Amino acid sequence: MEQCELLGLPRSSYYYEPVGDSTEDLELMRQIDEIYTELPYYGSRRMTWELNQKGWKVNRKRVQRLMQRMGLEAIYPKPRLSTPAPGHKIYPYLLRGLKIDRPDQVWSTDITYIRLRGGFVYLVAVIDWYSRYVLSWEVSVTLDTSFCVSALEWALSADRPEIFNSDQGAQFTSEDFTGILKDRGIQISMDGRGRALDNVFVERLWRSVKWEEVYLKDYSSVAEAIESLSRYFHRYNHLRPHQSLGNKTPAAVYFEGKKDAASRRIS
Repeated sequence: MEQCELLGLPRSSYYYEPVGDSTEDLELMRQIDEIYTELPYYGSRRMTWELNQKGWKVNRKRVQRLMQRMGLEAIYPKPRLSTPAPGHKIYPYLLRGLKIDRPDQVWSTDITYIRLRGGFVYLVAVIDWYSRYVLSWEVSVTLDTSFCVSALEWALSADRPEIFNSDQGAQFTSEDFTGILKDRGIQISMDGRGRALDNVFVERLWRSVKWEEVYLKDYSSVAEAIESLSRYFHRYNHLRPHQSLGNKTPAAVYFEGKKDAASRRIS
C-alpha cells in the first residue's frame, strides 16, 4: 500500500485480483498482444489469419471482441482512430513539421495493455518527446479516465509542456483531462492520421516496455506488475542509453536540456 502511495497509484490496483476471463481467452490475448506489438498495423482480419497460422482455430468475431477488450486497433491512417467522449471537443494535430529541440516543448501520452498470469491491466505513460524521458505512468484495471488524469497530474507536479499530444480516445478528450491542460495554458494536440505517424515516440516506448520487460516476466498480480514496472522505468530513464540520443539516457538528455534552457534565459 505504501508503494502505491509513493508511486501515485490507486490502492484498489494493489488488491485487485483479475477474474472473469477463461484460460483460453487469456492465452489468446497473450498471443494477440505479441503479434500486435510486432505488427501494430494488423487489424482483426489479418490478426485472425496470423493466429490460424499459429494453430489457433479462432474466428474473426472472437478476435474482434478480444482486441476491443484489450483496447487494440490497427494503426493505419484513417479519419478517426479512437473514439472520443460524446460531445467532447477534438483538437487539431499541432506537431506536423514542428522542430522538437528542447525538453518540455512537447509531451505525449497513450495507453497500452499489460498482461498478467491470470488477467490484464492497462498502463498509461506521459513522455517528453525531445528526450524520450518518461515523466509519469499509472496502472489501472479498467479503461477509465481517472488513472490518465492521475498520470497527467503527476507529470505536471514537476513542470509543464508547451504542447500536450494524445490520441482522440475518450480518456483524453474528456473535460476532466483537457480541463487540466487548458487551466495551465497548455496547447492541446490530438492525433489526426493514426498513432503510427502522430505518436511515434510513445509507440516505440510500448515496444521497449513489452519486449524488454513484460514478455520476460509472468506477473502473478497487479502489485507484482507495479513493482516490476517501477524498476523498469527507472532503468529506462536513468540507466538505458538510447542510440537516437547519442547513447545518452533519457534522464541525462532531459535534465541537461532543461539546464541549458535555464542558462539561455538567464543570459
